[in-house]
Amino acid sequence: MENGIRDFPSRVGEQASKRLGTFSYLPPLDAAAVERQTEYLVRRGLTAMIEHVEPERATARYWYMWKLPLFGETDPGAIRAEVDACIRANPGHHVRLIGFEPKRQTQLVAFVVERGGTTP
Repeated sequence: MENGIRDFPSRVGEQASKRLGTFSYLPPLDAAAVERQTEYLVRRGLTAMIEHVEPERATARYWYMWKLPLFGETDPGAIRAEVDACIRANPGHHVRLIGFEPKRQTQLVAFVVERGGTTP
């Protein structure tokens, strides 16, 4: 570790090796960070969507969609309330918030707001 970069020994089949994207190597987002990110989505005019999945399926391409996307929602509090409702309804699941650009319908932002189970 000469240059300060730490090796992460990933192994197929080892639950502890599974990650939820590049930023899952960082500490989990606290409530204030989730709030700032949610406000960012609203400021950018992005459509929020919430997804969840069981930890053992965290690497699956498709996660379950929580309700419909929040088309036109401009209140960060309402989005956070839906995230909280998803977490309560799906205990132990990973939950992520996604921001779609409404005109091109492309995903611009996605981050995990709740890490359920034992997967980091």
